[in-house]
Amino acid sequence: MNGKLDPEEHVMEPPTIVEQIALITQKYGWEEGDNIVVEMAGTQVSGIDVGEVYNKKWQSPIGTRKYNKDAFIIISNQSRRDLTRSQPMDREHKPAHPYEPKKEVKKDAT
Repeated sequence: MNGKLDPEEHVMEPPTIVEQIALITQKYGWEEGDNIVVEMAGTQVSGIDVGEVYNKKWQSPIGTRKYNKDAFIIISNQSRRDLTRSQPMDREHKPAHPYEPKKEVKKDAT
């Protein structure tokens, strides 16, 4: 056998969440000083005031957060986010196929 297998090495186990995030940050070239935000998505918040008496199976008090079974997280790097607005073209707009209104087709009155 070539090499050495340390007891700390993962051989048959999938990588942990922290290891997966570290791999993603390396892949995209993110650095330690970047402002990285982790957000929960796939959730819903009750926005209806149901009052004191309500059906607990179908309704929930206002402001209650429910996590869907397919909820997910979003990891975004705010330091590298481009917030510049779109700029007008530096040339005249000349489409390859200019718009021409359709001509009316007159039907024969027979």
